[in-house]
Amino acid sequence: MPSSEISIKSAADIEGMRIAGRLGSEVLDYITPFVKVGVTTGELDRLCHEYMVNVQGTIPAPLNYCPPGYTPYPKAICTSVNDVICHGIPGDRILKDGDSVNLDITVIKDGYHGDNSRMFLVGKPTILAKRLSEVTYECMWLGIAMVKPGAHLGDIGHVIQQHAEKNGYSVVREFCGHGIGKVFHEEPQVLHYGRPGTLERLEAGMIFTIEPMINVGRREIRMLPDGWTVKTKDKKWSAQWEHTVLVTETGYEVLTLSAGSPPPPDFIKAPAHAVAA
Repeated sequence: MPSSEISIKSAADIEGMRIAGRLGSEVLDYITPFVKVGVTTGELDRLCHEYMVNVQGTIPAPLNYCPPGYTPYPKAICTSVNDVICHGIPGDRILKDGDSVNLDITVIKDGYHGDNSRMFLVGKPTILAKRLSEVTYECMWLGIAMVKPGAHLGDIGHVIQQHAEKNGYSVVREFCGHGIGKVFHEEPQVLHYGRPGTLERLEAGMIFTIEPMINVGRREIRMLPDGWTVKTKDKKWSAQWEHTVLVTETGYEVLTLSAGSPPPPDFIKAPAHAVAA
């Protein structure tokens, strides 16, 4: 049985989350042409912030977000470059040829949160950077494909871990996906590693993110003095992709899709049970 703390969303909640999710994805569509050699992460933040507030009428959820034990997050988006795993704070860093950067966007619309992220490869990426981003994207979609009523959260984590490790990569364990709705982070925690048939059982109406953080090297992390930026301990590169997913009566619906969303990998067209084999 699911934890009593996991909320089952109403039809009205689901519709609100569809709108917020699409808007979150559209911020990534908007910013894509600006992610190029020579731009600062601070400029990307400024552009996204202005687009959210002035064009969409949304609120950037990360701005001044302050979970217990943290200082308020100072920017509208997260920009995680190269060996930054997550929560990179935008600033003066200039993107260089060959860099990779994750842009993590969460908007609030009518009280509902739309949370997603994409990898961007700047200029002429290395084979390593392309492969890491590609495998991480596959990990996310393999996890999504496991979502259906009666499945377990452990099924999602297992298939992600299996695919990452099969390709010689490691899975970050200190950060995970999460339930989301009118609250930015709520139950359940969605681990990106685990064993099939373990943890909470999924029910129609649950909404959560799947956002694997995959490292080229070891999985260990280090926190920078700013209290937010998380890097790989061995300084090797990391990648992350994220979608917000609804459990439907028959499977799943990805809520953070828009016109510019990259298509799923070809193998996702196969039934979920075939993907896990």
